[in-house]
Amino acid sequence: MGQTFDVVVIGTGTAASGVASRCRAAGWSAAVIDDRPYGGTCALRGCDPKKVLRRAAEVVDAARLLCGKGVTDPGLAVDWPALMAFKRGFTDPVPEARETAFADKGIATFKGTARFEGETALAVGEDRLDARYVVIASGAKPVPLSMPGAEHVISSDRFLDLAALPKRVLFIGGGYVSFEFAHIAARAGAEIIMLDRGERPLKAFDADLVGMLVERTRALGVTFHTSADVRSIEKANGVLHVTATIDGAEEHFNTDLVVHGAGRMAAVDALDLDKANVKADRKGIEVNEYLQSTSNPAVYAAGDAAATAGAPLTPVAALEAKVVAANLLEGNRVTPEYTGVPSAVFTIPELVRVGLTEAEANAQGLDFECKFSDMRDWFTVRRVGETHAAAKVLVENDSGRILGAHILGPEASEIINLFGFAMRTGLKADDLKRLVSAYPSAGSDVGYLV
Repeated sequence: MGQTFDVVVIGTGTAASGVASRCRAAGWSAAVIDDRPYGGTCALRGCDPKKVLRRAAEVVDAARLLCGKGVTDPGLAVDWPALMAFKRGFTDPVPEARETAFADKGIATFKGTARFEGETALAVGEDRLDARYVVIASGAKPVPLSMPGAEHVISSDRFLDLAALPKRVLFIGGGYVSFEFAHIAARAGAEIIMLDRGERPLKAFDADLVGMLVERTRALGVTFHTSADVRSIEKANGVLHVTATIDGAEEHFNTDLVVHGAGRMAAVDALDLDKANVKADRKGIEVNEYLQSTSNPAVYAAGDAAATAGAPLTPVAALEAKVVAANLLEGNRVTPEYTGVPSAVFTIPELVRVGLTEAEANAQGLDFECKFSDMRDWFTVRRVGETHAAAKVLVENDSGRILGAHILGPEASEIINLFGFAMRTGLKADDLKRLVSAYPSAGSDVGYLV
């Protein structure tokens, strides 16, 4: 049976929900399609459940850091099954609540894999949908692994649903997923191995602060290797045997679980894009400055499914949803502004950035000062017993504008928002120095960082 809509949105995450809701509120007929439970990665398989698990690890770590400094019983432990039950209290209600919200707004819902049958025609099982516009916001998925035994590797999605945490866990990759989950699992009592193929992990973040985070990670008892290429995974008697070459030498590891943290790619390969004349690569749908397909003007894309200059972050998906909705409703006139969007690695402590790194600023030929602050003896760090904390802030010499900020330390994900706000609104370094903050608070450190 065929149905016609003004806009059909593929996906039900942050970007998809934002576009569908705004278009429907403007009086357009709208539909959403998803082959997974409604809610998207952030609410169900990413940001939100991860942060719930992290809190338990954070509490355990906090007690250990203050042992002998006023805390006499650092013997807290993570009850993994109970923590998972607590996490499900956040994630389980999401699909039904999201579907109800769509229905209440008059947005039609379809479940299944969407496939193009024409430039604006889609099939979902037995249903055929025709639209004036199609928006692809289908998110991302793990990059396929090609080594023998890859079928034994679980995704980050499955890690977030583990009924029990194995004694030994090995992470493939050195990105934010591996680091965040490793920090959680290590504080929950697991023995952790991390194998990163590159020469250094977390390449999007400041190299010096990453080095400090690696030190902190190893201090947890985590075995961490760079230049490590996993060659094969074999399973025997319930144990996974991982073979890797590290700096050219063959190494062997035994573990109970292997987790994929080696990167993600746009989840668009099942859409039959060729039938819609939509160009894409592993980064996502090729779009112009209005987030419109470069090859099919009736198709737009947002979030992790779009090959844009924005990082694969939930706030970017929300930002791009607003852009796409505005351009659909009013004609192409809005472009996304990514200045001042922070990014965070929710390890313990947190590693964050906004704007340019030193290397990026130098590559652009900018004249700037980089102020480095060793924060290990700062009050906000010492009071919680943290051992690793530092910051870098890049300020352009002539204009005083903030080019970038990078922080490793407690509450860094809150402090970085102030720098992001300053960059988006044009506040200068001197403006931040005049900030009067509640004291003692993490925000009161900002004036000393610039």
